[in-house]
Amino acid sequence: MRRIGAAVAVLVLAGSTLGTAASTAGAAPAEGSHAAAACPTGWGSGAKGGAAMGADHLEDIRTGQHECYDRVVFDVPSGGQVGYHVQYVDRFYADPSGEYIPVAGGAILDIRVGAWSYDLEAGVPTYPGEVGKALPGVNISGYSTFRDTRFGGTFEGQTQVGLGVRARLPFRVIQLDDQVVVDVAHSWTS
Repeated sequence: MRRIGAAVAVLVLAGSTLGTAASTAGAAPAEGSHAAAACPTGWGSGAKGGAAMGADHLEDIRTGQHECYDRVVFDVPSGGQVGYHVQYVDRFYADPSGEYIPVAGGAILDIRVGAWSYDLEAGVPTYPGEVGKALPGVNISGYSTFRDTRFGGTFEGQTQVGLGVRARLPFRVIQLDDQVVVDVAHSWTS
């Protein structure tokens, strides 16, 4: 009888130890696991900005991938606070010619930045974009949200770009000294 009592005591003790270990393991994250990133929300998909006029020159357009969004950056050195206007459009048309430029993707952002891509005094381009063509030096293959880029041209102090995105997703515009940054979220619930 003593052996059975001792065996039951060992089993009870072992069971409570395993139960405590299991509940502790469930409460603590496994080593090496990461908490899900808290992605920003509330940007909306409505038009943003005002007049996209400027007197300075666009020198570069570049893109980047982030955990919650894809980003396009317009560099305008010595531009100070660069004006912009960004909105979703059904079709992309170059201003002022009205030429239709196809842009791949489920939705199209028409981005206008207050900067020339051409130096009128020197007679040379400051940014090598060609109307209707993909942005030079920009490779968006493998991006979560971006699908296509098209240069719309420069007219009266503003440069226009068509950005094809996967769907009509929320976006924000950040105006910095010498830059305009457009971030497009990967999803509405990021």
